Amino acid sequence: MSRRPKTSEVFTLAEAARYLRLPQDTLRKHASRGDIPGRQIGKHWRFLRAALDQWLGKGDKQTSFLRQFGALAEDPNLPEIRKAIYAGRGRSETEDGLDN
Repeated sequence: MSRRPKTSEVFTLAEAARYLRLPQDTLRKHASRGDIPGRQIGKHWRFLRAALDQWLGKGDKQTSFLRQFGALAEDPNLPEIRKAIYAGRGRSETEDGLDN
């Protein structure tokens, strides 16, 4: 009975690049800038799989903002805030704001 080894939780540069399907040079460049989570130890890079998974799930800043804004949907003050915003714009929420 053969057992398949567990996937390591810590990746080398080559393993992380393969996991992310990126060239190693691209991964190294982004990790050096702090865009992708990783640690350089001497000449060697190490990447936590969990950190890479979390980074992949974050998306861009706009996606993050929209996710946070969605949390406001249950705020009881939201209808009044929206009403004030549209009143300040001089139009109702149902108007598209486009010139015809």
